[in-house]
Order: sequence, then C-alpha cells, then structure tokens
Amino acid sequence: RRWEGGDPGVSNQKTPTTILLTPERKFHSFGYAARDFYHDLDPTESKHWLYFEKFKMKLHTTGNLTMETDLTAANGKKVKALEIFAYALQFFKEQALKELSDQGGSDFENTEVRWVITVPAIWKQPAKQFMRQAAYKAGMASPENPEQLIIALEPEAASIYCRKLRLHQMIDLSSRAPVNGYSPSDTIGTGFTQAKEHVRRNRQSRTFLVENVIGEIWSELEEGDRYIVVDSGGGTVDMTVHQIRLPEGHLKELYKATGGPYGSLGVDYEFEKLLCKIFGEDFIEQFKIKRPAAWVDLMIAFESRKRAASPDRTNPLNITLPFSFIDYYKKFRGHSVEHALRKSNVDFVKWSSQGMLRMSPDAMNALFKPTIDQIVQHLSDVFDKPEVTNVKFLFLVGGFAESPLLQQAVQSAFGSRCRVIIPQDVGLTILKGAVLFGLDPAVIKVRRSPLTYGVGVLNRFVEGKHPPEKLLVKDGTRWCTDVFDKFISADQSVALGETVTRSYTPAKPSQLVIVINIYSSEQDNVSFITESGVKKCGTLRLDLTGTDAAVPNRREIKTLMQFGDTEIKAMAIDVATSKSVKVGIDFLNY
Repeated sequence: RRWEGGDPGVSNQKTPTTILLTPERKFHSFGYAARDFYHDLDPTESKHWLYFEKFKMKLHTTGNLTMETDLTAANGKKVKALEIFAYALQFFKEQALKELSDQGGSDFENTEVRWVITVPAIWKQPAKQFMRQAAYKAGMASPENPEQLIIALEPEAASIYCRKLRLHQMIDLSSRAPVNGYSPSDTIGTGFTQAKEHVRRNRQSRTFLVENVIGEIWSELEEGDRYIVVDSGGGTVDMTVHQIRLPEGHLKELYKATGGPYGSLGVDYEFEKLLCKIFGEDFIEQFKIKRPAAWVDLMIAFESRKRAASPDRTNPLNITLPFSFIDYYKKFRGHSVEHALRKSNVDFVKWSSQGMLRMSPDAMNALFKPTIDQIVQHLSDVFDKPEVTNVKFLFLVGGFAESPLLQQAVQSAFGSRCRVIIPQDVGLTILKGAVLFGLDPAVIKVRRSPLTYGVGVLNRFVEGKHPPEKLLVKDGTRWCTDVFDKFISADQSVALGETVTRSYTPAKPSQLVIVINIYSSEQDNVSFITESGVKKCGTLRLDLTGTDAAVPNRREIKTLMQFGDTEIKAMAIDVATSKSVKVGIDFLNY
C-alpha cells in the first residue's frame, strides 16, 4: 500500500521508521504522519515532543540489549526502547486489522491473525526475543499463545519469494547494459512490458503476481544448485546462501546468514560528513538541534536526489537548501553559505544562483562509494568460502537494491561468476516472502547455527585429562568445574525442529529450582566456559515445585532444546515422574 504523505520524487511503498510521542509520552503518530506533524510544530512546542527516527538499527548496535535499553529522542529525552517498538507494532496491528475489517465488511479479531515479524539475520538471539516481548506488549500475541507470532529472518523471506518469481518479473542484469537501471524494452520483449503494466494495474488490488509453481525460475535450477540472496536495506545488508532440495523445492542454508551495518543510511551519513566539511561540524550540530524541522527537510531533499544517482549520469544534481539553513548560517558564522562553499576546498560541490547545492555526479557517487565498497568486499569474502562455490544466481533485494550504482557495482564484481538478478518490486520482496513464510514456516528445512551453544556443568574429575585448577572436592567426590557441555556447534547444519537432549541431576535432591547458564561462543571446540570468547548469553530455568512430595534420592531432569527455528525453544521432563517441568529460556534478562 502506498503510504500517505510520501515525498515528492520518491515512490513510497515503505514508510520511514519514525515515531512521535506527545509530551505526556503517549503514542501520537508513525511514519510520514509523525514526521510531518513534528515538522509543523512551533519550535517552542516541538522541544517537548518526543521524536525518534531510524530506531531499528539501535537493536543491532546495542551489544547488551535488555528490556531496559533506552532510545534517545530528538530533544534528548530517553524512553525505553521496548515501549517505542511496542507502540510501532501496535500501530501496525491496528492499521492491518482496520484494513481487513474494511475489506471484509465485518470486524476482524486479532485472534484470527497470525503475525510474522521479519528481523535482519545478523540480529542476535536477544534482539529476536526483544521483538517478541514488544509484540506481546503490543497485543499481537501473548506468552499463552506464542505461536500466533512467527519471527522470520529477512534474507530467508526474500529467498522464499525469489524462488516463486517468474523470470519475467526479474530484471536480469547480466545480459545487457542498463540505462539508468532499466533497459530499453525491446531487448526483453513484450512479456516484461506486459508484466510491468500488470504490476501497475494491480498495485491497488494488492495481488501477488505469484503462483506457487515449482516450474518458474526453477526450470533453470536443478537439485543441489546454490544461490545467494543479498538483502540490502536502509540499515543493514544480509546475505544467505541457499541450496535447492527437490522434489518439493525445500531450501537448505549452506552458509549462515552474515552481513553488517552497511545499509543505505551510510550514504546519508556521508552526506552529513560532507556538509560538516563545508559548513563546519559545530554549525551542523547546532542546526540539527535548533532547527530540527529544517534539518528533516534537507534530508528529504537529499533522499530524492540520492535516488536519482546512477552510473551514467552526466548532469549535476541540485539539492535545495532550506531558507532557514541559509539564514541560520549567516547568523551563526557572519558570512553567507555561498562564501563558505567558495572557501571550502570541496571542488565538486558548487553554489547555484537559485539557492541550491549543485553536486557533480562524481560527488554524489563518492557518497555511495564507502557503503558500496563494503558490500562488495563482504560479498567477495562470502564467495571465497568453500561452501559457496558454484553459486548460480545472485538475487539482489531490499530497498537499497533499487540503486543503479549498487546494481552496477555488484554486476561488475560478480557478473562473471553468477547471474545477478533483481526482482521488480525489489523493496517489497521481503514483505511478500514473509507472507509466504507465514503460510508455510517449514519451507526452510536446514539452517546453520551462528554460534556454538552449550551450558556450564560439573563433571567427574579425571586425572591427567582435567587441569588441576578446575578440581572441586565435595562430599568426598572430586568434580571438575566450568566444563562447557556443547549443545550445538557454530556452522553445524540444524534441521528445522531438531532437538538436543541432555539429562541433569540437581546437586541436592531437595533443590526446587535449577538455573542452568547457557553460554555461547563463535569458536567450535570449547572445553571450558572460562575460555576467552565464551560469553554467558542466557539462562535455562527449571522449576521443580509442584512435583510429588516423595522425592527419589536421585532425580534426573531431561531437557530438550530445539534449534533450527529462528528462535531457540526449550522444554524439560522430570524422568522419575515423567511430568513436564516448567522451563524458561531467556536471552534478555540474565
């Protein structure tokens, strides 16, 4: 659906991650509506309102994310991240239910909906659990009905969607030179033009052009073929390598999802650095605080020019400077913007007489370069991995994939190794894939565990095998402490729903609560939890209350941990009574 309030020159099927809270910290609006309302507030008022933008990245960059993590609003005030995410999800929930009710003519209940939230593959377990908590707070699902909410990984969702595409819905970059990102239609024949026309007509009806046939792009893929999905969005870039398993076309993940914070926001950041270079960092900092609405305006103007950048462009790009920028600069420095541009040694940015920054195409391309270089470098590293040989296709998806500069860079770097393909509605690929995933979560059968997981336990001490400093003598028995009991190792293939079973005995038979610490490491072979790189990442809590009074003198608790899903689940059984034990696995508060 096109969001209201989109910007001139920018087609928007996505909404910006912005949210506005009233001075009383209540939800006011989201997306363009939030931005525009905040804009129109008088500066004396706006400093009391809480405005947040681009806050999704915060979950990735915060290493020690908890339920208490704060986000800082534009006016410097802090609000709990969990609240912000819950408000945003609640807004989506209400929008979706309202839309469904309007279309169906009767009220839709939340209980009739299964929600799928997509997260970047490079997010860690705590961030996924955080999203789940935020969704519970927003009322999408509840701890009692957790299966009402599925958390899907973005590149996997994109991969599922790419598998269902017909070839005419793809823009194949390998066979010809694109002109500003598109080719003259004669090279692809009428099928493509009709498809585009079809997409345009059907935009309103929200139908997919997709029928579930294994035939389409699969006609070229045989069993065992590999393809890589590169999902480049605003904040992050994710990559996954999948392999086809026929007959039903299930996917097997060959190379665990990797990526990094190299999204298109990097380009905005380079633009900001350029402005600091010309006008001074002190001025830009002050301007953002004193004239927040004008700063937003300037970034909007940049956004629409950013989308006009392409490798073949020869004419300059003009960015309108808001009047208050020019005015405030004169007050701040005592000389004009024009003067600043003349004396700064940035040659390829000029001042045009109509009050605009005039950037040469090279200047614009230079802003993209650091981000695009990082993406290409990361992809090269992935291509050099032994499990990534013979990749047949590279699907470029996500919002940033719309950039002709990125398309060209990926094509020229990897076009000789595989076919580079860009789905047409590239920005929405993930959304559509998430829908398909919600309909059939079993479509991804095998994943790679990103980390080695295990728990800390005591083992009988073996002379000569265990280091003496780990010896602990208790009631005459010699124990070795801090042993890392490995559940699953990094990069191990994990089938969907695969479980790892372990039995634990409480130290004392009368013990009612067992807390087992879960540790993770990026290394494969870990023997002790004290080794470097081993981090405590969560807890497993077994609650034995309510089991029979007659406690046998040696109790055994069997725990099952389920990996291979996007989230890790756990359950436990008391072997003596075969009753199930309450168990919680927590990656956020431990």
